[in-house]
Amino acid sequence: MPILRSSSLIAIATVFALTACNDIAKDTHPDQLVTKRRGIFKQFMRTLEPMGMVARNRKDYNPREFNVSALALEKLATQPWAYFTQDSNYPPTHAKPEVWKQPVEFKQAQENYRTTVSQLVKAAQGGNLDIIRTAVNEVQKSCKTCHNQFRND
Repeated sequence: MPILRSSSLIAIATVFALTACNDIAKDTHPDQLVTKRRGIFKQFMRTLEPMGMVARNRKDYNPREFNVSALALEKLATQPWAYFTQDSNYPPTHAKPEVWKQPVEFKQAQENYRTTVSQLVKAAQGGNLDIIRTAVNEVQKSCKTCHNQFRND
């Protein structure tokens, strides 16, 4: 039987400690509402991030690719809101209680987001990189504004 070195023992102990301390709540709701909306929000990020890189000159601008991404984001922009039901305020949510206490404001934040995404689609179709940059920034601001008001980090 091989003898484990102290570095190996430390590595194994660290893995066990991290596994034991994993207190991330699981989504036990039968419909997994939090999991579903989180999945869509992750798709938002995966779709918007490359466009943000183009807007910040960290990625080459490919008009066709950019337009496809903008249209995909527009489609996604309507999807997560149905999963914010009265019975979806449970761990592991990061939603603040304001989502349910201020439904009119939350609905307005959703509409603001959809509007900025629609403007991004129009900018992408126009192909003017300066207008596209502004539109990407407006979408990102809309995300941040909503997160500040309605999401715990």
